[in-house]
Amino acid sequence: MSDAGPVRDRGQRLSVAVLDVLKERLLDGDYAVGSRISIEDVKAEFDVSKQPVMEAMRRLEAIGIVQIVPQSGCRVAQYSPREIRDFFKLFGRFEGEIAAAAASRRTDAQIAELDGAWNAIAELSDEMPAEQRSRQYRFRNREFHLAIHRMAHSRVMAELSERMWDMSDFFISTVGGKVAIGNAVDHRNHDHDVIRGAIRTGSAEIARVAMQAHIEETVAIFESGDGV
Repeated sequence: MSDAGPVRDRGQRLSVAVLDVLKERLLDGDYAVGSRISIEDVKAEFDVSKQPVMEAMRRLEAIGIVQIVPQSGCRVAQYSPREIRDFFKLFGRFEGEIAAAAASRRTDAQIAELDGAWNAIAELSDEMPAEQRSRQYRFRNREFHLAIHRMAHSRVMAELSERMWDMSDFFISTVGGKVAIGNAVDHRNHDHDVIRGAIRTGSAEIARVAMQAHIEETVAIFESGDGV
């Protein structure tokens, strides 16, 4: 019995390692929508047994970006255009509530943190290739919105939002077209400026409306890139 703990911990560490790599690839659009992910190939790549691979796949399925098909294997999740539009409507409303809470609860130190996250996006070069700019924006955009989540001082909101952000990044990279997002970075960060201004002045309703519009507009960017 003394060895059970270390063995279990090692299995958990392996599944987390596999999860982190596969999740990053999925969020970066390395796998095409509907494509098969070979369990045997993943096992060989990471030199692990089937158990940590399947545990990682189950967690990715819980997020909504992988589908485990009995007797067939694992595939990259595929959604209809209507489902994607529905998602961003719900996502927009949820993030709007977080922004409203942030406007009411933020501290001065957190405003400075939000300003830093905004400036990091503003520093992205226009001369950078669109796909590379999109990838850098994905990371810095998360930091901007995470700063707002921390302002809301609500673990429930933050934890529920994390899965939605994974879904959003998945859609942007696999369906919406990274080039379209890369070309829209300046416009997106202008939206961020409106949102941070509302949060700075404690204007909860303006923050809510601005954030909801910002998230929902993502679908229009998809459509401009012929993604949805």
